[in-house]
Amino acid sequence: MLLSFIIFITSLAYILPQDSRKTIIFYGDSLTAGYGLAPENAFPAVVAEIIEKSGKDFKVVNAGVSGETSSGGLTRIDWILHQHIDIFILELGANDGLRGIPPEKTIENLMGIINKLKSTYPDCTIIIAGMMVPPNMGQDYANKFANIYTKIVKSTNAAFIPFLLEGVAGDPDLNLPDGIHPNTEGHKIVAKNIMAVLEPFL
Repeated sequence: MLLSFIIFITSLAYILPQDSRKTIIFYGDSLTAGYGLAPENAFPAVVAEIIEKSGKDFKVVNAGVSGETSSGGLTRIDWILHQHIDIFILELGANDGLRGIPPEKTIENLMGIINKLKSTYPDCTIIIAGMMVPPNMGQDYANKFANIYTKIVKSTNAAFIPFLLEGVAGDPDLNLPDGIHPNTEGHKIVAKNIMAVLEPFL
């Protein structure tokens, strides 16, 4: 029964019309997934709405997984690469920072994701979303963590959002009660931060 179902689903790929739109993938953790919110309120959906209202036609995919680390992202990237990718927005590393994972390891994992992406889709536009860790992690670690993203951008020539949560982090009116994840209004601001970098590539 299971084998028959798999064969049926596979056959649909040849029967149903293929989506010819260019694809934007948001690849991240709970921030991308829209933790605590309805999917339509997460910033990938907000960005999709902004793009649609501008008259452009893109397929926007939210590939965020709550709790994802850079290691987890590297493990599951092969599944994401099964679909064509034109623009790839990488938002990972925050959970590494909260767990005190050595920045060198995070860089290694993120570069692994990027290298796999480039190998499969060499013409894909890559945008890196920079993150920061709370000061309670120690200033030395915080500085090293922030440098993760600048180092990756320099070595890959990717486009860069210096701090994804600019204008949102630390503001209780823009975050859920946990103080970490943006609320609906916070996600709208994050979407604007993204569009400021994404717009030229649309």
